[in-house]
Amino acid sequence: MASPAASSTRDLPQPGGLCAIHQPNFLPRLTTLAKLFAADYWIVLDDVQFTRRDYQHRARLADLDDPARQQWLTIPTHLPGGRSTLIRDAVIDDPDLARRRTAGMLRQHYGASPHWPALAKALDPVLDAFSTGRTAAVAEMSTHVLLDLLGWRGQILTSSRLPARPGRSVRLADLAVATGARTYLCGTGGMTYLNPSPFTAQNIAVAPFRPPTTGIWSTGRRFSALWALAALGPQALTARLHGRSA
Repeated sequence: MASPAASSTRDLPQPGGLCAIHQPNFLPRLTTLAKLFAADYWIVLDDVQFTRRDYQHRARLADLDDPARQQWLTIPTHLPGGRSTLIRDAVIDDPDLARRRTAGMLRQHYGASPHWPALAKALDPVLDAFSTGRTAAVAEMSTHVLLDLLGWRGQILTSSRLPARPGRSVRLADLAVATGARTYLCGTGGMTYLNPSPFTAQNIAVAPFRPPTTGIWSTGRRFSALWALAALGPQALTARLHGRSA
């Protein structure tokens, strides 16, 4: 299966707009999805070290009727290079079993939603991505699918296929330059370590992304956005995200 983020320097987007850079997350949280939705370009950061404590291979599913009840859904992942393995090189332990377990848990948690038939159909490419044997392919596809459900019309690129110098902030600035974006959309966590100087040197503004903290957003940093999609439906959630982006 070809990556939905396949990109090269030959098919870069038109200049302008907002750029977000984020690791591929499996069924991402609402705050992560909202940040990407607000951007014109998402650069999939696939060539950094895989972190088991992060969301690259797992998602917290909230119960449809009682979101206080939550359960982890994890893609069993093997790191061929040990702790230094890059995200793009992580492989799935027993992809067929992982696919079946994922399908069963998603149906168990959200099958009672009136929006489930549409969600289940949209999630089929995520289940198909297990056949690649790559954890990152499944995670990236899951984010791509959720963005599609919300009607996002941005462009996806891949960091490993773009030129960039080493150094955390310098590299992020170089990646943003590759998109032609004039603004880098940074999450609140990233703002704590980001050095804005490399962006300023490239004439790129840094804009912090600060999601609301009430209503559906109160737990937006904890569990997968699938709960909001199942509870509200794609159209209602899209309207809220458009309001946040505005």
